[in-house]
Amino acid sequence: MVGAGVGGLAAAGALARSNWHVTLLERGDRLRGNGAALLIWPNGVAALQALGLSLGDIAFPMVAGGIRRPDGRWLVEADASPADAAPTDGAQPLPTASGAPSYQAGTHQHSVVVHADDLHDTLMAGLGQIEIRTGVDVATVRAGGAERPAVGTGKYTFEADLIVAADGSRSVIRRRLAPQSAVTSAGYTSWRAVIPWYRAPTLAETVPAAGQMLGAGHRFLHAALGGRGTSGGSTRGGIYWVATAPGAPRPEAAAMQLTLLRRWFADWQAPVGELLEATEPEDLVQQAGEELRPLPRRFSFPVGAGGIVLLGDAAHVATPTLTQGACLAFEDAATLRSLLCDASPGGTLPLALDEYTLARRQRVARVARTSRRLGLVMQARGRLSVRARDAWLERVSPRLLDRAAASAHQWTPPP
Repeated sequence: MVGAGVGGLAAAGALARSNWHVTLLERGDRLRGNGAALLIWPNGVAALQALGLSLGDIAFPMVAGGIRRPDGRWLVEADASPADAAPTDGAQPLPTASGAPSYQAGTHQHSVVVHADDLHDTLMAGLGQIEIRTGVDVATVRAGGAERPAVGTGKYTFEADLIVAADGSRSVIRRRLAPQSAVTSAGYTSWRAVIPWYRAPTLAETVPAAGQMLGAGHRFLHAALGGRGTSGGSTRGGIYWVATAPGAPRPEAAAMQLTLLRRWFADWQAPVGELLEATEPEDLVQQAGEELRPLPRRFSFPVGAGGIVLLGDAAHVATPTLTQGACLAFEDAATLRSLLCDASPGGTLPLALDEYTLARRQRVARVARTSRRLGLVMQARGRLSVRARDAWLERVSPRLLDRAAASAHQWTPPP
């Protein structure tokens, strides 16, 4: 296993529990979370359950809040009609692309927000008995001939029956196996942060508990990690926010990035100003809006009696509009675990690798396409484009937006 992001950790633990001997290689000097928080949609929750992992009380339901303009005017108000009243059959609210609540009848899967460090701790606890090697910067890949696949640092070589490349969007292994695929910019950058409860502002009663605002190429989303003073099993509760702005990632220090964010969003209605003012530079996590195009034709490559598999961002990078990166990585891990349960090197392993590509590529391509199209709407720039978007959002049924995201959120784990 190469890479100790959320996808790599989930897959490493799942394979170890399936009686594979797993060695985890990580470039960093230690395994760590990346701060801020993550939205885990129903497909991600289902994938984690299929992997035998539970978020327990570190995850908090994502409350629907609608969409507003920077001046506070509603574009899509959270639907409070009787049809969307709380169900009586045990269903849970599903936050949707429009921000209005919908429900999945007869299920208990719902979208949650979880602190990234709490998620990292949960995945670490599920690793079991594996070998971990840090400070390993993979530079070479052996993927031809009859020999077993291998990766190397120039000084050390690591052979295995199966190499799982979970080494992120700049994957060295993918560049060797699928050189035609390249990471391209979506034209915007996002910043994420969690303001801990002890310094989080008390928001006015008129401010939605969660929701998003859309401006000209700018976007702001906020949600609560639990309630003030009640963080469940986590000591990392607070208010989570995401700000998106046009342009490439900023090279300045975090303090200057925060100053720029306060300037860009200075005239936006509450709670934007209050949340940015309560944020400290060390809270910020910057993320480029990117996409991998074209997708690799294969996510798996038989080598000798074994092979190499691409997982998570190493296989696919979709624009972050649908916030599906972690969820798709968990789906990859759950699918791989299912296919490899009874696979053996030199026997059924090559067939299992072929099945992995068949199971994942079409699904990922569909999500990436949906995210790209929705991003064109949400990140509209220019006066005419913004007017057209706002007018469309005001007159269209929220359910039309919800259907645009439904294909991403609905996924059934393999047996």
